[in-house]
Amino acid sequence: MPILHLHREIQNLNKLILQLGGQVEENLRQGVQAIQQRNVRKATELQDEDDLVDSLEVRVEEECLKILALYQPVATDLRYIVAVLKINANLESIGDLTSSLVHHSDAMNRKIQLPIPEQVNTMSALGREMLKSGLNALVERDISLCQSILQREKKMDALYGELHDWFKTEVKQQPENAEIYLNIFMAAKDLERIADHACNIAEDIIYLVTGEIVRHHHLDLEE
Repeated sequence: MPILHLHREIQNLNKLILQLGGQVEENLRQGVQAIQQRNVRKATELQDEDDLVDSLEVRVEEECLKILALYQPVATDLRYIVAVLKINANLESIGDLTSSLVHHSDAMNRKIQLPIPEQVNTMSALGREMLKSGLNALVERDISLCQSILQREKKMDALYGELHDWFKTEVKQQPENAEIYLNIFMAAKDLERIADHACNIAEDIIYLVTGEIVRHHHLDLEE
């Protein structure tokens, strides 16, 4: 009977972490939309959704700790709880970075509207793809999806490097617009960090499925 109760609790926890992931993904979709559509009202509109992310993150952690205390799970069940705790923290961080992204978008759009570099749009789409793939991998326990996420990190880093060079050039040439350029660059930084957390989620899922710790890219993705 305790085992049946444990599995029921784990099923409920799985629904909760997926609910959190879905909300974080939706918030990121709206955050990206705020940049692309230059929508200055998104920051206020997303505040309630960000509060929901924080609430769900706390609930997931509480459920994990309750299961650990009441059932003392072992083997694959324990590995699942550990992975969910780590995924939970990464999803919450993505939620915070999405709020920051919208803040920078709001700030840049309240000033003179300068063209946004194409790299920002590419990074926005790539960050969303990486997060969505991570959530799909969690549902399907799909290692190949996790590997594809880790492989895409190099492209995100390259785009961020291009934005860094762009920022230095534009500020030097047009110092009067430095504040706007800084907000564009900081939005790109938020996207780059969102991708980092998506990679963390991919690594956590690999651990969940295989028991192997692949942090710091110990996994040879070329094989």
